[in-house]
Amino acid sequence: MDHLLLGLAANPALPSALLGRLVDCVIESGPDSVIAEVAVVLAERPDLGPAHAAALTAVYGEKVAVCLAERGRLDTADVDPAVWPLAALALLRHGTAPPAWARVLAAAPDALHRRLLAAEPAVLSAEVVDLLAADPDIDVVAELALEAGPELAARLARHPHAEVRLAVAHNRATPPPVLRALLTGEGLPAARACLVCDQEPVPFSHDPQCGRADCDLPADAACDGTHQSTGHRIRRAALGNPATPGEAAAHFADSPSVLLRWSLAGHPDLPQTAYARLAADPVPGIRMELAGNPGVGSAVLGVLFADTASHEVLRSVAHRADLPPEVVAGLARSPQAGVRRFLAQRRDLPDAVREALAGDPDAGVAARAAAHPGLSEARLRSLLDRFGDQVAAGIAANPDAPAALLEELAGRPHPPRKALRAIAAHPRATARALCACLADGRARRLAAGRPELPVPDLLRLLTDRDWRVVEAAAANPALPAGVMADLVAGAVPAEVAGDGAAPGVG
Repeated sequence: MDHLLLGLAANPALPSALLGRLVDCVIESGPDSVIAEVAVVLAERPDLGPAHAAALTAVYGEKVAVCLAERGRLDTADVDPAVWPLAALALLRHGTAPPAWARVLAAAPDALHRRLLAAEPAVLSAEVVDLLAADPDIDVVAELALEAGPELAARLARHPHAEVRLAVAHNRATPPPVLRALLTGEGLPAARACLVCDQEPVPFSHDPQCGRADCDLPADAACDGTHQSTGHRIRRAALGNPATPGEAAAHFADSPSVLLRWSLAGHPDLPQTAYARLAADPVPGIRMELAGNPGVGSAVLGVLFADTASHEVLRSVAHRADLPPEVVAGLARSPQAGVRRFLAQRRDLPDAVREALAGDPDAGVAARAAAHPGLSEARLRSLLDRFGDQVAAGIAANPDAPAALLEELAGRPHPPRKALRAIAAHPRATARALCACLADGRARRLAAGRPELPVPDLLRLLTDRDWRVVEAAAANPALPAGVMADLVAGAVPAEVAGDGAAPGVG
């Protein structure tokens, strides 16, 4: 793969004449060449003309056709759905394909193509939906169930295969009464099959240490004829579905299954009594899930806030979007530096709390607060004076950090790597700051795409040992047109170049 040409093909400043020469090069090289992937990148360009698009499609086929179809730049007259099913599907999604194409795709020999079609029920006719609902491949029907609207979801909840019912349980468009039935089993006919008994004679219980190379069953797979492991997964999915009626879900607050209680802890519409029982759960992960649940009332939240035994629970409380002001103030005054660090990661704090955390004596708290927008340059410099490199990355990530301060951070004797990476991505980073970022590999990948980078440094990156740096540098709009021309000329076969190819950079 030629990463120089991949980057160049994505370069928004590539002159139209060079774009044409690059297209000619890719076409001449053919679909089996090392630059075949360049064709896909070219197909994504908004300035690719119709003639070039048609020429690329003629050589590279569906790979390019899909890119063009997704951008509304492919004519239905150029597509046979039986030959290019993925391109046809993209046009169906775009709303420009004849409805009859869906019937062709519903009968496609490859189940993957039928499954992709099933994921788009909104663009399908009732006839095609019926075809997919009766598909012999359960994965196709399950995909349809996962994306179905309320009426279709209710219908598929009665499907004889448990895997389809599992998909219905995950679907947030499934009507609440249907989810209740999936949760309790009441009102639905018993499932007649699952993925376990499809493959193994019952009774079967999967060995968690199974070493069979051809086995793709989950570790807990089991079926004695009642499809119990899939039934458990259905209940987990329904408990985690916010459309499931809260009073029905609440009965599982004392379930012996940790996984069911964990799924339930995220349900936003339970009675507060159920949340209170879950707040006393011995599993920290369940309490952590509960702490982030927007349905939890202030009384239960107070219980979780007092849970000093688990930092994970306190972190989840601190990250809640609807955290009451009094709780925010309490967290900011916590004697535990870890709690204050969690809070300092937020970017929506009141000014007074933000300033208090920026002035915190703990370096970890101050470092996290340093990235908070709204801090003045004086405050940022004060943080740097107090804590030095410990807060450098936080300051560098602050969107309000001035260019001069970013230069100072980058120019420190041994700047932290995280600080260099933040500077390389900062919109206010100057050429001087970006040059300092080239010392770190990950920061160099970011800096290579910045137009502010001096041209001599940019040219050196075209021969970097990291291919991601090379691609980013070649895609940099500041790359001189003459260099672009050399890169294209170095790749164009002699019969395409006509007058010979100039040597490319690197």
